[in-house]
Amino acid sequence: MFNFLKDKLKDAVDKVGEKIKKEEEPIEDTPIVKEKVKEKKEEVKKEFEKEKLHEEIEDKGFLKQIKEKVTTKKISEEKFEDLFQDLELALLENNVAVEVIDKIKSDLKNDLVDNPLSRKNIEEQIKTSLNKSISSLFGNFPDILDKINKKPFVICFVGINGSGKTTNLAKVTNYLQKNKKSCVLAAADTFRAASIEQLQIHADKLDVKLIKHTYGSDPAAVAFDAIKYAKANDIDVVLIDTSGRLHSNENLMAELKKITRVADPDLTIFVGEAITGNDAVEQAKTFNEQIGLDGIILSKQDIDEKGGAAISISYITKLPILFIGVGQELDDLEQFNKDKILQQLGLE
Repeated sequence: MFNFLKDKLKDAVDKVGEKIKKEEEPIEDTPIVKEKVKEKKEEVKKEFEKEKLHEEIEDKGFLKQIKEKVTTKKISEEKFEDLFQDLELALLENNVAVEVIDKIKSDLKNDLVDNPLSRKNIEEQIKTSLNKSISSLFGNFPDILDKINKKPFVICFVGINGSGKTTNLAKVTNYLQKNKKSCVLAAADTFRAASIEQLQIHADKLDVKLIKHTYGSDPAAVAFDAIKYAKANDIDVVLIDTSGRLHSNENLMAELKKITRVADPDLTIFVGEAITGNDAVEQAKTFNEQIGLDGIILSKQDIDEKGGAAISISYITKLPILFIGVGQELDDLEQFNKDKILQQLGLE
């Protein structure tokens, strides 16, 4: 994953580095200039030795400053705007949100404009600045286990059609069970054909109770009954599956609001497909505005070569990415790790 964006970023960083280097050749590598610098140093030393000020000048680093002038350079704000176009294009091509690109641009400008840049490792300096900027897009994301502070703890899964809510609900159930948490599932998707049967298959594999009604039933009633069952049977966590819906469908959004009002979930998780890029970002943003979200699961991260959603979604929504889906099996769920993302982008 992220291979395409990794290659694009590397190419862009290399291009910027080459442009800076070509603008003014690294004169410290020129034998003639090296000799001139050496002569200048000797001349300066002799002058100050005559005045018995040599030690004072050494303390002030004057000779060091002379060397720096021929081994470093600065770029202006105007030149930065021209150079950033290569990086901006690479980020846009990989579905990174415009707001995030603006933030990265601002960070790089603060780090690079009018600051001494070493010609020898300009690419590393740009990579270091990118690392710092992209790392700051992600907060300190909690382990879902640390949030479970009551019984039953209610988790509601929401998102659009086909985003992988049911599969990821099962994966989270598996994760909780491995950490000694008892679970019950609620089949509150009473709209989509075969949704209840799909969840039943997962429930059977996981050996957990599934609370279900008939198709067309009130989803809020299913959620209510599941919570009631959990209380009666001392179950740790209730996981509620909901039907997929577009934020523009007023009736379905009203239904979802009713579910969250009745169930009063402790954690509402948006499940979005990483491969949809900025669409996933906008969907999460709108769902958050409509019902309020607490966290995000990015499904299909394993087949997302671009990586824009993973980089953008948390910064735009101000919500933590709790997990990323990396396959179809129950164990194919990883806690979000920003260091791993940076490593996959070639910035570690």
